[in-house]
Amino acid sequence: MEDIMQKIVSLCKRRGFVFPGSEIYGGLANSWDYGPLGAQLRKNIKDSWWHTAVESRRDVVGIDGALMMNTKVWEASGHVATFNDPLVEDTVTNKRYRADHLLEDWLKKNGKEGTIVVDGMPVEKMAAFIAENNIVSPDGNPLTEPKQFNLMFQTSIGTTNDEKNKVYLRPETAQAMFVDFKNVLGTSRKRLPFGIAQIGKAFRNEITPGNFIFRTLEFEAMEIEYFIEESGWEEHFEYWAEWMEKWAKDIGIDTNKLHRYEVEGDALAHYSKRTLDFFFDFPFGSKELWGLAYRTDFDLTNHASHSGEKLEYADPDDNSKKIVPHVVEPAMGVDRTLLALMISAYHEEQADGETRIVLKFTPEMAPVQVAVLPLMKKNGMSETAEGVFDSISNEFRCDFDESGSIGKRYRRQDEIGTPLCITIDHDTLQDGSVTVRDRDTMEQTRVKKEDLLDLLKKKLCS
Repeated sequence: MEDIMQKIVSLCKRRGFVFPGSEIYGGLANSWDYGPLGAQLRKNIKDSWWHTAVESRRDVVGIDGALMMNTKVWEASGHVATFNDPLVEDTVTNKRYRADHLLEDWLKKNGKEGTIVVDGMPVEKMAAFIAENNIVSPDGNPLTEPKQFNLMFQTSIGTTNDEKNKVYLRPETAQAMFVDFKNVLGTSRKRLPFGIAQIGKAFRNEITPGNFIFRTLEFEAMEIEYFIEESGWEEHFEYWAEWMEKWAKDIGIDTNKLHRYEVEGDALAHYSKRTLDFFFDFPFGSKELWGLAYRTDFDLTNHASHSGEKLEYADPDDNSKKIVPHVVEPAMGVDRTLLALMISAYHEEQADGETRIVLKFTPEMAPVQVAVLPLMKKNGMSETAEGVFDSISNEFRCDFDESGSIGKRYRRQDEIGTPLCITIDHDTLQDGSVTVRDRDTMEQTRVKKEDLLDLLKKKLCS
């Protein structure tokens, strides 16, 4: 399975999905840039989520909050005090590791996986367990005692770097939706239940990021804070769990690899009464893809207490009824979604005696939906192909490729997941027909240029 991951990483760079960040200067650990195809795939994911979560609903509105917020926001939310990971250090190499990850690896290696709950384990207990079992670093060296490491990136505003000017890059997008609750409620005039949605960047100073784009220092989140009355939280919780699974299927994620995992006990975040993680079977193991949390009224209550503002909902039909809404939060990462989508779409098949690599994206997700390929550059084929491109490019995401043999161009389009290829050949110049090739079946259909747009709509929009 790890071999599949290596192939996907290689394909991502070779075809322009993901590049190592700052590569010409030696790179920056766990920093990645999205190339032309990766940027489009990310946009398709976000557009689909936004349309499904916001544009097509009457009960959800969107915002776009700031990356930096008043430090008091993070004090009220509990991030300053509790947003920590357990850190250990190799006493010889000085490499840093997540203590909980080392413990999980040790338990798995020794056949004791599942016998001890590592998530939420106090650092004192971790220290004792490491000492009792002589757990060492991956390089075989002794480890320091675990200590808590705050994950927020700190910077300062202005010319002086002092406590008064300290701010943090946001470690999550959720808090802007709570801080803006009163403004959104007043301007949108929504009634309970209703949601506030946001897509945006967040930053975490992870101790051990890795596994390609799975865990990075900066990432993009798609989140909804859905405000409800406390009595109905279980019903809303299950609704959003099913909504997340349906969206996964709709965009092409292999739902056979998607599993629900109930987070329990000390592993629950300080704000959560119930959390459901959705794990995905990545080539490097089953890992968290998305999360769904019942945050109770923790956030609005804490922000009201720290700010002095009343963050209540008044029933329009009964002015005497004022409540602090509870919240169900579906949280989904763009980067992990993209990786799960790539893994779900990746296929190797035998065709004409060789291995054909195909990314079987849905038409909605495919970075390129139609490729226009003149068989030759001469004899007016390129000019005719340009006309075909211009006639369909306002309707579909198109690529124009006239470099290399037609077979190699088909393989190139298969590798980037293009559903349909249109070939302009000698017959096109005679009778005005073109060949439409299907990515998955490799079947070729001849169609008149004037009927082409209708055929593409039928195949790509149904």
